[in-house]
Amino acid sequence: MKAKGKAWRFGDDVNTDEIIPARHLNTFDPDELAMHCMEDADPEFMKKIAPGDIIVAGKNFGCGSSREHAPIAIKAARISCVIADSYARIFYRNSINIGLPIVESAEAAKGIAEGDVIEVDFDTGKIVNHTQKREYAARPFPPFMQDLIAKGGLMNKVKSELAGGNH
Repeated sequence: MKAKGKAWRFGDDVNTDEIIPARHLNTFDPDELAMHCMEDADPEFMKKIAPGDIIVAGKNFGCGSSREHAPIAIKAARISCVIADSYARIFYRNSINIGLPIVESAEAAKGIAEGDVIEVDFDTGKIVNHTQKREYAARPFPPFMQDLIAKGGLMNKVKSELAGGNH
């Protein structure tokens, strides 16, 4: 499984209120949440991105509230992956549970510039910066996490298993 897109940079300690402002939490509709993704960090974010683009951030991405709305908003905005130096623990788990691929790589988080074209191979953990002609390493997802992401998250995986699909 791979992701490829243009990088959009953010700094350290991007919290869940910056990812999806609390004033928009009156819905669980993913499309509605996507309209406000990263709004408080960059008000023009949704106007600039394209499907498949990648968020690149510093340390402690997704800190703050434990709400699932934040990774849902990112996934619904059609961001293919988030690369960060590190993540808040509950954001990391929520992301995997809803099928949003997130990768930890301090080197990539520091080296990737906004606008660079990035490709991430989740099977190997290899991150290629096509713009700068550089490669970075991240720990690949274990098979069970790859399966969760491929099926679109934990709920879809459980539904598939209950319906007799692959385990």
